[in-house]
Amino acid sequence: EDLAPRLDGVLAALYLLFNEGYKASSGDSLLREELCREAIRLATLLVRHPAGDTPRSHALLALMLLSSARFPTRLSERGNLIRLDDQDRSQWNQSLIDQGLAHLAAAAEGETATDYHLQAGIAACHCLAPSAAATDWARILRHYDQLQARNPSPIVALNRAVAVAHVHGPQAGLDALEEMPRRDLVESHHLFHAVVGEQQQQLGDHRAAAESFRRALKLAEVGPEQHHLMRMLERSSQEF
Repeated sequence: EDLAPRLDGVLAALYLLFNEGYKASSGDSLLREELCREAIRLATLLVRHPAGDTPRSHALLALMLLSSARFPTRLSERGNLIRLDDQDRSQWNQSLIDQGLAHLAAAAEGETATDYHLQAGIAACHCLAPSAAATDWARILRHYDQLQARNPSPIVALNRAVAVAHVHGPQAGLDALEEMPRRDLVESHHLFHAVVGEQQQQLGDHRAAAESFRRALKLAEVGPEQHHLMRMLERSSQEF
């Protein structure tokens, strides 16, 4: 009875804990798996509690499990970042994927979709795709459209622009970035310039891409992301 009125706050705290482990905000390591494991442990206990056995709780746990399934391939043996498109999907943890999909099915029993539902749906699209080329980006874009309509934020808009680029091409992705609401809030983040650089590179504008990667590198604070951006910068610089 005491948990029910505080459930949303508990879920938000678990979400933040998992995210800090999934993508550390600073330091030499991109992943802090112990934080993710603890968040999953607590979320599992939560859904087993009568007051915590709700669709949104299952949706959050599904998101955590599906995201964690990709851990074995996110970093190379040297600790370098591996892009999603380049990851060996045969190494993804199928047990975690199955558990995540089961909790996502349990989450679907509710009448209201939350942000956790939509984010878990996006994670499921990636986990269910046998290859990067087979990813259902149109479905992912629809999920981001719903997220942006429900709870607009610069990070959601940035991720949506990536989906737009996959569905409609790199120029459409750049246009979506240009049209982002409160773009000033995300221009100080390295991911914005990294995404811009990737679209410019796909369009063949390697000089502009190199400048974008250079800006991203100056803003990145985590070692593996810095190394990844250095490789992207070197690759673009070699093209002009």
